[in-house]
Amino acid sequence: MLSPMDDYPIHQIAEPVRHVATSDRNFYDRYYFNCYPTDNNDTFLIVGLGQYPNLGVMDGFAVLRHGDHHIVARMSKALGADRTDTTVGPLRIEVLEGLQKLRVVLEPSSEYDLSFDITFDATIPAALEPKHFRRQLERVTFDTSRFLQTGTWSGHLTVDGEEISIDPDTWRGNRDRSWGVRPVGEAEPPGRRAVDGIQNFFWIYSVMQFDEFTISVIMQEDEQGRRIVEEAMRIWPEEGRDPEWLGRPEHDLIFCPATRDVTGATLTFHRPSGEVLTVDCELLLANHIGIGTGYGLEQDWRHGMWQGELVVQGLRHKVHEFEPMQRMFSPVDNLSKFHLTEGDQTFDGTGLFEVAAIGPHERYGFTSFIDMAPERETDNTEERL
Repeated sequence: MLSPMDDYPIHQIAEPVRHVATSDRNFYDRYYFNCYPTDNNDTFLIVGLGQYPNLGVMDGFAVLRHGDHHIVARMSKALGADRTDTTVGPLRIEVLEGLQKLRVVLEPSSEYDLSFDITFDATIPAALEPKHFRRQLERVTFDTSRFLQTGTWSGHLTVDGEEISIDPDTWRGNRDRSWGVRPVGEAEPPGRRAVDGIQNFFWIYSVMQFDEFTISVIMQEDEQGRRIVEEAMRIWPEEGRDPEWLGRPEHDLIFCPATRDVTGATLTFHRPSGEVLTVDCELLLANHIGIGTGYGLEQDWRHGMWQGELVVQGLRHKVHEFEPMQRMFSPVDNLSKFHLTEGDQTFDGTGLFEVAAIGPHERYGFTSFIDMAPERETDNTEERL
């Protein structure tokens, strides 16, 4: 079946645009946005929308961390033939100017206590990240591409009846577009994987927005600390200026005792010259994107899962009531401050520190999927969770 996109010279395979190159059920194509104020640390909004062509599903979510409140709006519908349709019930994304300006709207609903009409305006060129590839047995489990941008936000957000003005002078965020193969939809029978075991997922993804530039960091490691994907690049706002490789990134995470909650981190970039750049990461507010949005292990709502022709739901929790086991099986997006030391210069920025320590990881002493961080002599970071 044809769609309006077939009138453009953009085909990559000998099929209409609505057919992707692989029939793998796990193919996806997704938007991600986050939005936060720089003048307080109690609000962190994350929005996502994805299409799953081989599952026939499109879904989206918005999750707001507002003080101690975890507010989720989520929606799912049958995917039609037109891939330019980026509306799922009350949620829609409008590309106003490709790779520069996008509008994100969540209409009010009785299902949830949240709505917004906000526009992202990029402050750096879109930067393509390295391919993310991983196998288990012979099955490709990850084969994805992604690009990122940082920028400012304008518009308004309403929560619990209170309207908040979003001013581009004080509201920032980053967005990405990713597509390819990653686990989505209903769980598949594990087959031999049940004998070989589930792969760990140790992951750090940080996007740091400074006034002068943006730094993007990616690290995924297996149980022994071997790198599956890594990147550390500085992206300049000037068009035509190539991103700068910062060298091999290393991490030092601080865990809250008896949990796997990361409460602080130091990242270092080891340049070929021997110079070391250091970033102290101050984690301010955790948005548990795995709870209620589709990123987690909830059996009733996962990205790409068939829910029906159109379903819209809302959820609300108190963050302090989340159990450690509930928090530990998905990435957590932390609103953060960053303090970069480069030679005799220092820079202060804000942004995203996304982290997951799921399953075994020798460096931090995790030997299974359920053991927790050991007790420390002192720790005063639990309030940031």
